[in-house]
Amino acid sequence: MIKADFFFSKKGQISGFCIRGHAMYGDPGEDIVCASVSSAAYMTANTLTEIVKVKTAIEDANDGMMKIVVSTADRDRAKYFLEGLKLHITELAKMYPRNIRVNKKYIF
Repeated sequence: MIKADFFFSKKGQISGFCIRGHAMYGDPGEDIVCASVSSAAYMTANTLTEIVKVKTAIEDANDGMMKIVVSTADRDRAKYFLEGLKLHITELAKMYPRNIRVNKKYIF
């Protein structure tokens, strides 16, 4: 199962995400659920870091995990991209509830 945690500040501002795991919907290389989530996560990460140029702490592991936390100073510039990713993953989770779980976590 893919677990997508979205991080929020104590004031309720979205500040990052951690996506990990595998959907197990199809065979490796043919899993449309994994591909959909991965593509959205990488597009968001690349847009934030390369286009918008926000400062982030990034972890990208080979075991199907990506974690990004946006610096406090850049959260306003990143919020729409992060909210868009959250919406996209949440809608995918409605379509594939056995393969994706979305959680909201508060970090300080």
